[in-house]
Amino acid sequence: MGAEIIKKKLWSTGLLLVCIFLVACEFNQQEGKEASTIAQKVNTEEFIPKAISPGNFSEYDMALKMDNDGKFQLESTVVVKNLSTDDWEQLIFYFIPNMFTKAVSPELEHPSTIAFHNITIDGKTAAYTLEKDSLNIQLQEKLKPHQEMKVYFSYEFTLPEEGLRFTKSNGNYHLAQFYPMLATYRNHQWNKEDYRFRGETYHTTFSNFKLTYDIPQEYTLVSSFDQEAFPSPNKGLLEVENVKEIFVALVKDPILVEKDEDIAIRVFGFEENKKELYQEIADEASAVINYFEEIMGPYPLKQLDIIIDGMGMEYPGIVTAHTIYNSGPSSSEQIKSTVVHEIAHQWFYGVITNDPFHHAWLDEGFTVFATNLFNFKKLNLSKPYTIYSIDPDLVLPVNLPLDQYQSDMSAYVYGKSPAMLLNLFDDNEEIKDIEQFLQSYYQFYNYKEIDSTEFARFTKYYFDLKDDSIFEGWLDLDNTKNE
Repeated sequence: MGAEIIKKKLWSTGLLLVCIFLVACEFNQQEGKEASTIAQKVNTEEFIPKAISPGNFSEYDMALKMDNDGKFQLESTVVVKNLSTDDWEQLIFYFIPNMFTKAVSPELEHPSTIAFHNITIDGKTAAYTLEKDSLNIQLQEKLKPHQEMKVYFSYEFTLPEEGLRFTKSNGNYHLAQFYPMLATYRNHQWNKEDYRFRGETYHTTFSNFKLTYDIPQEYTLVSSFDQEAFPSPNKGLLEVENVKEIFVALVKDPILVEKDEDIAIRVFGFEENKKELYQEIADEASAVINYFEEIMGPYPLKQLDIIIDGMGMEYPGIVTAHTIYNSGPSSSEQIKSTVVHEIAHQWFYGVITNDPFHHAWLDEGFTVFATNLFNFKKLNLSKPYTIYSIDPDLVLPVNLPLDQYQSDMSAYVYGKSPAMLLNLFDDNEEIKDIEQFLQSYYQFYNYKEIDSTEFARFTKYYFDLKDDSIFEGWLDLDNTKNE
């Protein structure tokens, strides 16, 4: 936990594992036949998806102010509605900026600072505890099902250097997870796991956001909202609905490359000698958006921003790409590959959501799977590579909680899971057949949460399977948390 771990290179278990899915090599044919299917269900009209309930609904109204010294003030009012069947005695929020304070990460040379001024519930001062990234607010009166309340936060903060996502980077400010984020509620309890520096351990549902901002004149605001202009005014109001979270970057003297199409694409770079690369990234982004819209469904917003700074990561309406877990600058080809991967997350995470701690494979595995289909199309292939290798040492299921993997977590989530998705299809099936599977998956689960059990139910229906044998060796369906 800290700067050294955060900086650890993960190429061998990260993006390079995509090659497991792409590189042709010897594979046990009998095992492949046992795991492949033949019949595809054509009529799916009678299938009814069973989405996972988030247990709550929330709306955020925030006012963000930054001074010339890089200090921030935030006031946030969150309307919380109880959608569960339980009476609540507490609310639990993620507050990830606290993970980078001196008290929690003393090894950071320049940690973040946090100072809460006030937390109230419906105007009354609330008692709370803050331990690592868990902000626990005790309620004076129970919040009953279908009731709602207003939670108000007021605090000031600074960003760390060498943080993870929430960080200063090359003179820019990356405000990821900078506000208290309401956890989901299920199985009669708050669904909140301990923060981990590898993988994503926070899970929020679709919410509405309003942000009023006031920033120094020399900065441009780039964010999950799709109403920004360039250069942005130093004061403004932005709104977005039905997204899982928001990301805000404050960037200084960027080089902008725009591609004005149905979906406006903006690439923000910071090196004069790489304008050609930024144009290539814009062109690739346009191509991948068009492809995913064609085979699945619409991109959820009107604009996509790409920041060539910070670690590769997805947020609604915006992606960052420059390093892999702060391991140093990536090559131009690696950056373009990262951008394609993060754009695919706009569908798998941004539209179809899942708990990334308990079911990380559902967004990461599908993202790798979809990006490789895009790469196959670029090569004008009608059929995907169907002979590939899976490390025989990867004997665990791909859908275990993140804390049950060791250092090989990425090999399962990014490597084995997309390989097994491809293995659902018969060797004779073409890319268009796989695309049809993704289209059906998207149509049933857009703006819904899915888990491994529901994925298996859908897959069995789609391929007209009678039992779970197709999932043996890669999905644990007996201990699915959100069943």
